[in-house]
Amino acid sequence: MSADPPYPQLKKTHTMAHTGRPWRDYKPPPSGPVWNVIQAGNTYWMLVAAIDLGVFDALEERGRQSAAALAEPLKVSAIHLQHLLDSMVTFGFLDQLNDQYELTETAERYLCTNGPASMAALVKVSPGPLENWIHLAETIRTGQVAAPIEDDAAGFYGPLVQATFATQLRVASRLGLRLGWQRLPGLKVLDLGAGRAPWAIAVLEQSPDATAVVNELPELIGLAEATVAERGLGARVAYRPGDFHSISLESAAYDIVALGHVCRTEGPDQAPGLIARAVAALRPGGKLLVADYFADNDRKLNAFGVQMGMTMLANTRAGRMLTHKQMVEWLSAQPLEAIRLIEPIGFNLVYVASKRY
Repeated sequence: MSADPPYPQLKKTHTMAHTGRPWRDYKPPPSGPVWNVIQAGNTYWMLVAAIDLGVFDALEERGRQSAAALAEPLKVSAIHLQHLLDSMVTFGFLDQLNDQYELTETAERYLCTNGPASMAALVKVSPGPLENWIHLAETIRTGQVAAPIEDDAAGFYGPLVQATFATQLRVASRLGLRLGWQRLPGLKVLDLGAGRAPWAIAVLEQSPDATAVVNELPELIGLAEATVAERGLGARVAYRPGDFHSISLESAAYDIVALGHVCRTEGPDQAPGLIARAVAALRPGGKLLVADYFADNDRKLNAFGVQMGMTMLANTRAGRMLTHKQMVEWLSAQPLEAIRLIEPIGFNLVYVASKRY
């Protein structure tokens, strides 16, 4: 004798035809996703505290430690530190065995000050001013940002370009290996909105006798000059301070023009014009490089790209989310061909396109 199917009365009466979405009133969804978002702000400040207190650097220097042993050199409360360390364990940044804590490989690489791809300085600056997030509802209501980062470009972008240089140099260098810059002597590169000039530096270090023109705002260009000098490349670089929308650019003069993580700050009103200026500066056959964090075309699958767009909206006057569809449309509107998307390192995408002859 066969058993009745489970909950036959629900299967018969609570269908889409009868009540809309099945089970909604009878099996409510878990509250976990809401708690995850509530906790997200808390977990961010836990990580900021761990970096500010020097937790990761201390463990890198001293090796495996108990909370009590680590509290003494850090000059903090042992019981409070233990709670913080346990939280870092739940994030996957520390391991704990028998009340002894040590760094994971993730923390060694990204959260120690001297890590090979350190993001320690980036953690605090990347979200933008806290004031903008507190007043996000008002920004959305009025369309006006509380504290636009454009009003203090040096104060925001200075620390940001310091923090992102190592990663962006790695992206640019890996891309150069893919594109064969080392086999192309004498390349001439234009780096617009260069920050510390990782894109120009990558070309100069791979292409023999290459030269570069580096553009950045006047209050920031000194960071590029110092970095270029540190790497012994100063004699091969000229500097052009100013707004990349209005500075003078030679026509058809460059083999490479780089737009490294600047288009999302310009948004759909200004980014196409910037791309057009960059393409006009390329010689026929030259390469345009557009590096950024892009959202998927449906704006729901790549959470990082979508949320990066929200960060732009919350902190800048013009910055917005960038989708792949938008970027391809903007590139396709220019005299470009062989448009392709390359991922030199994980999570970092670059559009590469050649100017038509």
